[in-house]
Amino acid sequence: MKPFSVLLSLIIAVALSLPVFGQTENDLASKVVALEAQLESASFAIDRLNKKVDDLLWFERVGEVAEIDKVYIPTTPNPRAEETYGITNDRHPIKIWCYVFVPRALDRSKKHSLIVLPHGGVHGDFGTYYTHVVRELIGEGYVVLAPEYRGSTGYGKEYYEAIDYGGLEVSDVVAARDWAVESLGLIDETRVGIVGWSHGGLIALMSVFDHPDKFQVAYAGVPVSDLVARMGYMTDDYRGLYSADYHIGKTAYEDTEAYRRRSPAWNAHKLQTPLLIHTNTNDRDVNVLEVEHLIQSLKAEGKDFEYKIYQDRPGGHSFNRLDTPFAKENRKEIYAFLKKFL
Repeated sequence: MKPFSVLLSLIIAVALSLPVFGQTENDLASKVVALEAQLESASFAIDRLNKKVDDLLWFERVGEVAEIDKVYIPTTPNPRAEETYGITNDRHPIKIWCYVFVPRALDRSKKHSLIVLPHGGVHGDFGTYYTHVVRELIGEGYVVLAPEYRGSTGYGKEYYEAIDYGGLEVSDVVAARDWAVESLGLIDETRVGIVGWSHGGLIALMSVFDHPDKFQVAYAGVPVSDLVARMGYMTDDYRGLYSADYHIGKTAYEDTEAYRRRSPAWNAHKLQTPLLIHTNTNDRDVNVLEVEHLIQSLKAEGKDFEYKIYQDRPGGHSFNRLDTPFAKENRKEIYAFLKKFL
C-alpha cells in the first residue's frame, strides 16, 4: 500500500497549495480524511484483483500436474472483532482461504503425505512466486496445502487487519492442517511436514514448537527468528506494522514479552520435531544474526536438529528459492530431508 501513501501525499500537497475560497481548516481536514479512506478502499480493491489474477495463474501453471482447489474453513476467532447482535467473538470463528494441490498421478486408494506450506511476509500472500516449489513438491508425491492465514493480502480490510504475527496465524495454519487430515480423505496424519521461508519459516517453527504431535518434520528457510532483535535493526515503517492499533498495538520497547512469545529463538526449548534450518550471511531481509540466535538457543537446549549457514550465496534472502542450478540442488537436499521422516 506504499504507492498509495506516496500518491496521497502528492495529492494533499497539491491540494494544500491551491487557493481555497470559503473553506475552513476543518473543511480541508474532512476532505483529507475522506480522500484517505477512498485511497485505502482502492488499495484493497487492487489487492483483491491481484489475488484473482494469481488464482487464475495457479491453474495455468500447475493445473496439468495437480488438481487445484481453494477452500474456505473456520479457525480461531479474532479477539479484536466487533460483537454483532449479541454474538460474541468466542462464538464466531474467523474464516480463512487455503490452496490445495493434489498430484493428478496420486493413487486415491492409499493415504499420502502432506506438506503444509505457509507463505512469508507481513501481510503477504501465497503468490505464484512459489509455483516451481509447488511443482517440485507435487513431483515428490506430496499433497500440498497453502493456508492464507489471517493478515494475508488480497481478501479485504477485515482479513488484513485480523493479523496476529507469530500468534493466531499459527493457529490458522494448524487448523488448516487439521482440516486437510479430516476432510481430504487422502492424508496419513502420521506423515505431515511443514515447510516455510522467512515469516513462513517462523510459522513452521512455531507450529512444531506448539503442536509437536501434528507434524513429523519441519524445514525453516531464512526464518524470522527473533522479533526483539528484528525491531532493533529494521526501519520505523516496518516497526509500525507491528505496533499498529489493529495488531500488537505496542512497540517492542513497550511490551518486550509479547515479541518474545512470537519469536522462535525464545521458544527453542519446545522443539521435539526433526528440523532443518538454512540461512544466508548476505540476507538483507532476515539478518543472519536472528537465525544464529535461534541456532545457539537450540544448541543450548540440547536439541537434535540440522542447519547450514551459507556464506554470501547469490540471491540473499531468496538464495534457495530462485531458478538457479544451486537453488534447485539445494531444494533437493530439503526434499531428501523431508522424505526421511515422511
